[in-house]
Amino acid sequence: MTQPPGQPPQDGFGAPSGQGPTPTPPSNRPAQPPELSKDSAPPQDVSPRDAPPPGVPPQGGFTPPTPPPPYGHPSPYGPHPSPYGPQPGSHAPHPGPYAMPPNPYAPPPPPPYGYHPSAAPGGGRMSGAQVVVIAVAAVAALVVLVGLGAWYAFSPGEDDGKNPSASSGGGTGQGSDGTSGSGSGSGTEGREKAPSTPSAELILQVPAPEVEGRRVDSVKGSWLTDSVYAKAGVNKLVGYDLDGGKESWTLPLSGQTCAASREITDDGVAVVVHEEKKRGSDGDHEACSRITAFRVDDGEKLWTKTVAVRGSAAAFTQVTISGTTVAVGGYYGGAALDARTGASLWTPKSGGECLDVGYAGGDRLVAVRRCGAFGAEEQYEVQLLDPKTGVSKWGYKLPAGIDNAKVISTDPVVFGVDSGEITASGATDVFSLDDSGKLRTKITLADGKYSHSCEVGQAWSCRGITVGNGKLYVPTEERDSATGYGRTNEIVSFSLETGKSTGERVEAGDEYTLFPIRMDGPDIIAYKDGAYDKGAQVVSVDGSSLKVTELLETPDSEQVLRSISRLVPVTGELLYSDGRLFMATQLVSKPYTEDGEEYTALGFGAK
Repeated sequence: MTQPPGQPPQDGFGAPSGQGPTPTPPSNRPAQPPELSKDSAPPQDVSPRDAPPPGVPPQGGFTPPTPPPPYGHPSPYGPHPSPYGPQPGSHAPHPGPYAMPPNPYAPPPPPPYGYHPSAAPGGGRMSGAQVVVIAVAAVAALVVLVGLGAWYAFSPGEDDGKNPSASSGGGTGQGSDGTSGSGSGSGTEGREKAPSTPSAELILQVPAPEVEGRRVDSVKGSWLTDSVYAKAGVNKLVGYDLDGGKESWTLPLSGQTCAASREITDDGVAVVVHEEKKRGSDGDHEACSRITAFRVDDGEKLWTKTVAVRGSAAAFTQVTISGTTVAVGGYYGGAALDARTGASLWTPKSGGECLDVGYAGGDRLVAVRRCGAFGAEEQYEVQLLDPKTGVSKWGYKLPAGIDNAKVISTDPVVFGVDSGEITASGATDVFSLDDSGKLRTKITLADGKYSHSCEVGQAWSCRGITVGNGKLYVPTEERDSATGYGRTNEIVSFSLETGKSTGERVEAGDEYTLFPIRMDGPDIIAYKDGAYDKGAQVVSVDGSSLKVTELLETPDSEQVLRSISRLVPVTGELLYSDGRLFMATQLVSKPYTEDGEEYTALGFGAK
C-alpha cells in the first residue's frame, strides 16, 4: 500500500486517504479491533428445565451455582493494540494463529446480549456499572451453565399469525459465515465458475454508523441471494441491489441483532434474534427476546415471536434453520418454530437436569445437550433431531470432563471440542460420527498449529474449517514468507474415516494466506489474502486434483486494502457467490484512529 517515491496516490473510494499510518514492508495491514466473545456468566436465578411453576418448591434440592467474582472492569475497545495478536489479513512479522489467547490485561469483551445478573428470565437492561466480565478460565467453566431450563409457552408478538405468500426469493442457502448449510460438499460438481477475468471492482460500501465513547453496537447478520445482499445495521436490516449496491429495502427492528441464521430457506426466508427495544444513549444492552423471520429478496417481515419462560420473554443467543424449522437456543434451553408462520413446533423434552444448549442447522438439525448438575457430574451429548418433532434419532455422549461442543458439519455430523483448557481455536479435538451416531474417528488439531476458530458457548460458529469429500479441511497457522515480506500458510486435510492426515496440501504461495470459506460441491471456496500491496482473492480448489482457480481479485488501491484489512474473516462475515464477494463486521465501535471512513460491509464484483 506504500506508494513509490514521487508517485501520486492510487485511486480509492470513500473519504480521501492520507490520514493515519501507512504500512510498509514487512508490516501488517492495519489490524481491525478484535471482535471479542460475548460469552459470560448466565443469570444466577435460573432453574432446571423441569422446574415447577412459580410458587411450587423445586424438587431435588437443586441450587444454581454462584459464579466467581467479576474480573477486571468493563471497557470496550479503546485506542490500543489488539490483545489477540495477528488477525487474518494482517501479515505480522511474527507467527501465530488468527486469534491468540486473550491477554488478561486487555479490554474484556462485552457481556452477552440481554444478560443481567439479577434479571428475570427475559433478561433486562445492563448498566455499565453492572457489566460482569469473567476471566478466560472462568468463561470456559461457566459456559456450561448456558440455559438452565424452564417451561416454555409461546406468546404472540407483532405480526403474529401472518402467513407469507409464495416467496419470490430463491436463496442460495448461504449464511453469515459463507457456508451452504452444513458445508458437507456432497455435490458432484462445483457451482462456482471462473469468470473471463478475476479483476473485481467495488460494488458496495456500507459506512459504519457513528459510535460515541466506549459503546459497542451489534450489526450481526448478512445473507446473499441471486438478487440481494442483506446486512444487519443498528436496529434494522437493509437489502442492497447486487448490480449497483443501492438500498432496495429496509426492515426496522425493535433493537439490535444478537444472532442471525447462517441459512436461508429454499423460499428465501432468514431469521434473526434481536433485542426487545432500542438501547439508550448509554448503550446498555437490552434483552435478546425477539425472533423475527423475513424474506431476504424483498425485506418483508413474516412474523415476530417471543418464547415465554415463567411468564417472561426468554433471551436467546443462537438461531439456526434446518428445512423450514427455526431452532433457537440460549440460557434457558431451546425451542423450535415454523419458518413461514412462526408457529410453535416443539420444545425439548425434560429429562432430569438435561437441556439443549445450542443447535446447528443446514442439511440436518443437530442439538448439543447438557445433562447433570454444574461441576464434575455434567455430561454433554450431541444428538441428531427430527426438525419437525424435535425427537432425537440418536445421541453421542462426549467423554466426561468435556464441557463444550462446536458443530462443524451436520451432514456428516462432525464437531470439535477443547481437549482441556480454553484454547485460541476452540476446537483442538474433532469427532467424526457415522450415520448411526457412532464414533468413526477423532482428529487432533494441536492448538497453535492451525488457524480456525470456534466461538465459546456457540454450537454453530466455527470459521476457517469445513467438511467435504470425506475429509476435514483446515488452514495451518501463518508463517513468514520465503521472500521475507508478508505471511503464508496452506490448507491441509484429514480423513474423517481414519483421522489421519491425507498428505494433501494446498499452498497459498509467498505473501498470501488461505482461509476456507465453504464447500462448493466437492470443491473448496477459500479467501486468499495478499500482502500489504496485493489485492485479496477468492479461489476455488478442486477437491480431487487440488488445482487452484482464481475466481475474483479485489482492487489493490491503498484505500481498498486498508478497508479490507479491518473486516477480519475469522471474526466477521464472509460471503461469496456467482462472482461476488461480500465482507462485513459483526460489531461496531468508535474507530481506533481517524484515518479515513470505516465500513460495516464491502462488496466486490467481477468486471
